[in-house]
Amino acid sequence: MVTTHETDKYVYDFAEGNKDLKDLLGGKGANLAEMTNLGLPVPPGFTITTGACQAYLATGREPDGLAGQIEAHLEALERAMGRRLGDPQDPLLVSVRSGARFSMPGMMETVLNVGLNDRSVVGLSEQAGQNDRFAWDSYRRLIQMFGKTVCEVPGEEFEHALDEAKRAKGTHDDLDLDADDLRGLVETYKKIFAKHTGREFPQEPREQLDLAIRAVFESWNAERAILYRRQERIPADLGTAVNVVAMVFGNLGPDSGTGVAFTRDPGSGAQGIYGDYLANAQGEDVVAGIRNTVPLQELERLDKTSYDQLLDIMARLEGHYQDLCDIEFTIERGKLWMLQTRVGKRTAAAAFVIAGQLVDEGLIDLDEALHRVNGAQLAQLMFPRFQLDHEFEAVARGIGASPGAASGAVVFTSARAVELAAEGKSVILVRRETNPDDLNGMIAAQGILTSRGGKTSHAAVVARGMGKTCVSGADEIEVNVPAKRFTVGGRTVSEGDVVSIDGTTGKVYLGEVPVTLSEVVQYFEGSLDPERTDDALVRAVHRIMTHADARRRLAVRTNADTGADAARARRFGAEGIGLCRTEHMFLGDRRELVERLILAASDAERTDALAALLPLQRQDFVEIFREMAGLPVTVRLIDPPLHEFLPPLEQLAVNVAVAQERGEDVAKEEALLAAVRRMHEENPMLGLRGVRLGLVIPGLFAMQVRAIAEAAVAVTRDGGAACPEIMVPLVGAVQELETVRAEAEKIIAEVVGDSGVEVLIGTMIEVPRAALTAGQIAEAAQFFSFGTNDLTQMGWGFSRDDVEGAFFWRYLELGIFGISPFESIDRDGVGRLIRIAAEEGRAARPGLKLGVCGEHGGDPDSVHFFHEVGLDYVSCSPFRVPVARLEAGRAAIETTGSDSR
Repeated sequence: MVTTHETDKYVYDFAEGNKDLKDLLGGKGANLAEMTNLGLPVPPGFTITTGACQAYLATGREPDGLAGQIEAHLEALERAMGRRLGDPQDPLLVSVRSGARFSMPGMMETVLNVGLNDRSVVGLSEQAGQNDRFAWDSYRRLIQMFGKTVCEVPGEEFEHALDEAKRAKGTHDDLDLDADDLRGLVETYKKIFAKHTGREFPQEPREQLDLAIRAVFESWNAERAILYRRQERIPADLGTAVNVVAMVFGNLGPDSGTGVAFTRDPGSGAQGIYGDYLANAQGEDVVAGIRNTVPLQELERLDKTSYDQLLDIMARLEGHYQDLCDIEFTIERGKLWMLQTRVGKRTAAAAFVIAGQLVDEGLIDLDEALHRVNGAQLAQLMFPRFQLDHEFEAVARGIGASPGAASGAVVFTSARAVELAAEGKSVILVRRETNPDDLNGMIAAQGILTSRGGKTSHAAVVARGMGKTCVSGADEIEVNVPAKRFTVGGRTVSEGDVVSIDGTTGKVYLGEVPVTLSEVVQYFEGSLDPERTDDALVRAVHRIMTHADARRRLAVRTNADTGADAARARRFGAEGIGLCRTEHMFLGDRRELVERLILAASDAERTDALAALLPLQRQDFVEIFREMAGLPVTVRLIDPPLHEFLPPLEQLAVNVAVAQERGEDVAKEEALLAAVRRMHEENPMLGLRGVRLGLVIPGLFAMQVRAIAEAAVAVTRDGGAACPEIMVPLVGAVQELETVRAEAEKIIAEVVGDSGVEVLIGTMIEVPRAALTAGQIAEAAQFFSFGTNDLTQMGWGFSRDDVEGAFFWRYLELGIFGISPFESIDRDGVGRLIRIAAEEGRAARPGLKLGVCGEHGGDPDSVHFFHEVGLDYVSCSPFRVPVARLEAGRAAIETTGSDSR
């Protein structure tokens, strides 16, 4: 072990770290250290910390002391291996690998075989027993990886040269190239390198090492890494660690190889032996998917000793980490080496199933199981699946690498995927194999289909992380990217043709396959009994949801405007309605009554229009109250501006002018046009709406309050129960609420009488001024419900309908937004307004009920914030109710911690 007297320690030997130092050593370095301390066969090496990367990126140069620390650790590594870096007779070679705090598969750089040059390649051959082929294969790999990674040489030029060498040999397989072929390929690669860099390939081993380390640092800010971080919400300031590891070689011959293993199936969660193995190969060959692998079980036949040792290590690591482990290994002439382990990425289904299994095995408790799943995964499980019958014949079958059902037009490049997706089209990205440069297209596509690779290929790992459907290794398919087509079974599929892929079965279908409800939705709908099904996923979801409900403090309501919506939300577990939008009840056949109300020329006409609307509104509320059976129902009084119920001004003006020209009687139309002109506003969302409308049009709110109260009484007298809460929208001053409340209380007292019905009156906090004067408003309000959609619009000063398509994409691209503030609550700005209103509102009225009714109520991250702020409930659309329930439970355990093991 090396010690340093530098003030800042930037380099750690593997024996100095452990798995809990991920912030400092990155995930890869921390886990290499952990395996070293467990006594597992890990090649010696050291880790350069994330702090060194952060300092480098901040200043553009290595921090003081780093070079000396690397030198000291390199000398220790050379002593441990009995070799010197790049020694011509007996060279030590190292790999240089990235390793961030969070797994970012393939997004940053790796360089293998660092230390090889024109002289040491001969020594490497002698070291390997005069194995010239192995030595020159390793050298060509170094030039290719170093050129692309460190010096930005176009990778396709190396690939074209390799393809040309194979064509000249009459083969499609790298393994058929002999030492002379590879020696010639090295010379070709050198020329490609010199052409693009203006210099010869560096022969000094330490220069190779230093340049590779800097390239890994800089890859943290590579475009694909930035894009991946935004997709996965990984902070941009963490930096990456760099791991320098003594090379072990899987490409020494048939008794060597490399592989990736999972301790459980990352697709389904099933227990067993899962993974891929590739003989006579280096690790990048497996994850890149450039050659089709064999199942891990095949290793038992090829090398039973290594296979048995690997299974023992897999069991040991899973028990140690208490989770599914993803393991990379290399076998060098019968000697097993562990190159990496991490808690493995898994599909949403596997996450729930594995969490339940680990509880059954006594490794974790139910709190930890709840912590290991999330609402985004649950939402994925609620997506539809294919409805298959005899009409749909699979034309190919690969490996179900990431489950789901996806249909779309075939595209063969990431650029085309992005282009068509921007036009609103669904696409399937088809590639021989994907690489990190395909990330844009993978994000844009509905699904990914590759003809090469397995469950551990780049396409599979990244797709699982993003929740994208993926079928990999469909080797019946012949992909021709330049011609924009693929062929399978004598059929040709061209760009734009529609295909469907099933990420569970691995099957590929021509055309669009219809979908049906997932088993998880059937469970929530009540048509699938978790106690009687043999579906492991449904049982796991039921078990974890039951625990989430027991642990959560936040109630979960729904946004529903009809009895049918309310009934479905209750099946999904809603505990009331947090937002019933009454304006939706004025559409359709009732629009004519609203026109009568707007055009009323006298109090009598207005009264008649309101009288006609009253029984219709009352019946709406009766249906909803019956469905909710005594659960609270928050009814928002009419909110949008009345111009939304009238014809567009321009179109109406044209119609009137044409009718006048024809000499037609247009008295009614002229009156309507005059009303529309009178009500026209430049910015109606900040105009006559909400409470302002109720104060300006006499009797409008009174009619709605009466309809609510009469419906509640009617349901109660029929033997049911009703718990109405009347919400006044867009209040900015307490005086507005006081005025509406005084009128409402008179009507409620008159209607309710001795029925026992209690009606609460509160307000929607959606105007920033209301949040800042919440202490005053709480004097007149029995509850607050935060309308986070409008609060976000007004807090940021932009209209959602206008800006999302206009410039949000640029704000996300520049990193101004990590995520749209309409999707996840802006904690620092809008969130602070909510916090202020909650604190000052409860200070003025300790029993004040607090909820949220914007769609943020169903966003996983936002639910945690609402729990933290102390709200009583969240409300969201029916489909998102299960997600909110789960996240409310997770928020509770993260606050209190696990109670028991």
